[in-house]
Amino acid sequence: MAQIIDGKDLARQIRERTKVNVAELISSTGSVPGLAIVQVGNREDSNVYVRTKLKFAQELGMNAEIVKLPNTSTELQVLKTVQRLNADPDVHGIIVQLPLDSANPINASLATNAVMPEKDVDGINDINAGRLARGDLENCFTPCTPNGCMELIKTTGMDVIGKNAVVLGRSKIVGSPMASLLTWNHATVTICHSRTHNLPDVVRSGDVVVAAVGVPEMVKGDWIKPGAVVIDCGITAVPDASKKSGQRLVGDVDYKEAKKVASWITPVPGGVGPMTVAMLLHNTVESCRRFSRPQMVLKAGFGISPNTLRFIQKSIRRIRF
Repeated sequence: MAQIIDGKDLARQIRERTKVNVAELISSTGSVPGLAIVQVGNREDSNVYVRTKLKFAQELGMNAEIVKLPNTSTELQVLKTVQRLNADPDVHGIIVQLPLDSANPINASLATNAVMPEKDVDGINDINAGRLARGDLENCFTPCTPNGCMELIKTTGMDVIGKNAVVLGRSKIVGSPMASLLTWNHATVTICHSRTHNLPDVVRSGDVVVAAVGVPEMVKGDWIKPGAVVIDCGITAVPDASKKSGQRLVGDVDYKEAKKVASWITPVPGGVGPMTVAMLLHNTVESCRRFSRPQMVLKAGFGISPNTLRFIQKSIRRIRF
């Protein structure tokens, strides 16, 4: 029977360490880590996520704000908002909350790429993704969910060097960066997707299995190699008449079956989810630390790197008025 990887407890530990780091940073540099969340519209699911991020950031002594734009916002208005935050020396981390809930068409990729890489604490713009893919881990921000998954794997005591790791899903936010992280931590990685042949057999080869496909309970117990570490990034509400709410949350892995075979497994909820916010706050503090270094201070005491500025200007010129 698998041991449970407690994501809530690990996230709490990371937040406690981050709080200490915030206090030390303020004491040594006078800089208070600042996080800005750009939210377009008023989706309730986004509201819940944003409030959670804001609450924890403030508890750790950080400055955090929600920059809320109406659902009538245009792409240009969103880009200008991001530009303003890029140029604000008190903001060290910027998130463009997805999905963008606007009545007007907004290119989400353009909006997230408008965030300067040095403030992209979500780690999802193309420059940070490229650095991660090339193994430049010291000069990029890693997406928060994959980063959290690596921390969860470490708690099991498994050394991934030389191990076979199977990642189900190739999304830009979880699957692909997760595969890159495992690769540069010296695992032998297989990425599975909708076109993978003999999927159960491929998954069964994994000493580590990370499921991020968004299909409830797709990974069955007999897909799991005995003794494997299983990290479940999925979360879906499915009908359950036995629950007062009429539904329950499940992951991409059939938990009841898989825990009989695996050595370690994350529950859903309470596994990967809490780690995502914890790693976001960690990244924001690290961004503040980097900006406090002399080499990060540009003209007029602060500014946008020339490459980032050119990218933003080019992006705005592409917009048709």
